[in-house]
Amino acid sequence: MDWKFDLKAVYGVFFLNFSMTNLPCKLRTDIVLADRDTHEQFSDKMRYIFIELPLFTKEEDECETDFERWIYVLKNMEILQRLPFKARKAVFEKLEQIVDIAGLSKEDRLKYDESIKVYRDQLAVMEYERLQGEARGEARGLVKGRAEGKIDVARSMKADAMPIETIARYTGLTPESIERL
Repeated sequence: MDWKFDLKAVYGVFFLNFSMTNLPCKLRTDIVLADRDTHEQFSDKMRYIFIELPLFTKEEDECETDFERWIYVLKNMEILQRLPFKARKAVFEKLEQIVDIAGLSKEDRLKYDESIKVYRDQLAVMEYERLQGEARGEARGLVKGRAEGKIDVARSMKADAMPIETIARYTGLTPESIERL
């Protein structure tokens, strides 16, 4: 059996709130998969990344890159009263919203979830109504288009001096409306 798969990349990222004794003593350790016997790398698209949060020692004002800011937030999330770097990056505003939701009491979280459900239901109803309106408009357009098509055919048949009764039979128009054309 020939196994083929198209992977862009698969990464397993693990944030450790402890230091692993069997890993090198560094903040980020990238592990690649290799054959046990040949030590050949299995794929350059698959790897594990271990980030040992206790080894990150920078303070908020020392963080210079987005990576350092993310690690700072992840390491200090439980004790932060407000999220740092908020003014610099919109992504941190979203993270703050997530943290605020995660910090709700069970009762408040149920209320929040219910309000989100109601909001999404309302959006779904509005979208359904919009689609129904479009469908009704398309149906009216089809009826109007068919009527205009019948009139065009009747005009052509009348211009070719065909009898009114024949035109009425083929178009479904009344003889009176054909005579007015």
